[in-house]
Amino acid sequence: MAQRLATEYVNATMQMTDVQMDRFLQGTHAFRVSSRVKVMDGGEHEFVLEDESGEEVHLPFERKNGLYVCELSCRLVTPHLADAVRKLFTAFKGSGKVNRIYRGFTMSYDYHVGTVHRITQMTGNESIVIYEYKNTAGELQRLFNSKEAEKEIESIQQNINLLLDQRIAAGNDMLRIQSIDEQLRSYNQRLFVLEA
Repeated sequence: MAQRLATEYVNATMQMTDVQMDRFLQGTHAFRVSSRVKVMDGGEHEFVLEDESGEEVHLPFERKNGLYVCELSCRLVTPHLADAVRKLFTAFKGSGKVNRIYRGFTMSYDYHVGTVHRITQMTGNESIVIYEYKNTAGELQRLFNSKEAEKEIESIQQNINLLLDQRIAAGNDMLRIQSIDEQLRSYNQRLFVLEA
C-alpha cells in the first residue's frame, strides 16, 4: 500500500455556529492533538493544533454574518495531525480541495459541505476521475416530477383514437385492418410500460 507523503488543503472552508464552535473545540481534544487559541485583532480567533511531533496547523476563524468562518490552505506531513484535521473537516462540513500526495501520484478529493463529490488521481499530466458523486435521489425526484411520460401517454391515446377511426373506415379491407391492429398492439405494449 502506498504511503502518504503529505496532505494539502487548498482553498478549503468551514463555517460554524457558536454551538458548533464549542463542539469543534471539544473535538480537538478527542483526536489527541494539543490545541491553543490565539485571539487576533478585531476579535478573530486562530486555533493552533499540534501533534506530538511538533507539526502544527493554524486554523484562522473570522466572524462573518453570525458564523465562524475558517479559510484554510496548508500542507500537513504528519499522518496523525492530517487525520485529525480530516475528521474535523468532514464533521464540520468543510468544502474545498484536499490533495493526498503519494510518491508518483496525487489523489485529489473535492469536498462539498463535508461530502466527497469527486476523487481524481493525478499522475504527471494525466488525471483520471475515480469517483464522482451522483445525486441519485435528486435524479429520481426529477424523473418523478417529469411530465414526459404523461405527454407520451396522451400522444399514444390520440394515435389510438385515430387508428380506431381508420379501422372503422377500413370496412372489409382485411390487409388494412391487420396493419391497424398491429399498430394498436404496439401502442398497447408501450402504454403498459409507461403506466407501470
